[in-house]
Amino acid sequence: MRQAALWIAILLLLSLRGGPAFAYADHLESQEGEQWTQVGKASYYSSRLHGRRTASGEPYDETALTAAHPTLPFGTLIKVTNLYNDRSVVLRVNDRGPFVGHRVIDVSQIAAEQLGMIRTGSVRVRVEYYNDEDEAEEQSVD
Repeated sequence: MRQAALWIAILLLLSLRGGPAFAYADHLESQEGEQWTQVGKASYYSSRLHGRRTASGEPYDETALTAAHPTLPFGTLIKVTNLYNDRSVVLRVNDRGPFVGHRVIDVSQIAAEQLGMIRTGSVRVRVEYYNDEDEAEEQSVD
């Protein structure tokens, strides 16, 4: 009985600090500053959800570059890269989820199209904070 209570307490503490939100990520790396990366499965919203409220309160718009993440703050800009074709898109977090299928992020319909994942439904991706200074450096080198 005591061991069961201990496991319940451990699971409760993990859920309070956000641990299980990353339980299904293939890779999670946290470093100083905003050098955060997560690798795992991404899926995309059904078009049936267009117009429904997201966790942030704004309606889901399948034509907006938005995403659902379990823990990142609303408004966070992230760069999502399809690891099969190396296509990337910058998205704004405005919803919570996904909560099924060992996935780390849900993206909008338009983002899924840009990532080239419509036919497969889900793909392995890298999620990282978007840093527009890095983009500017890449463009000036070319």
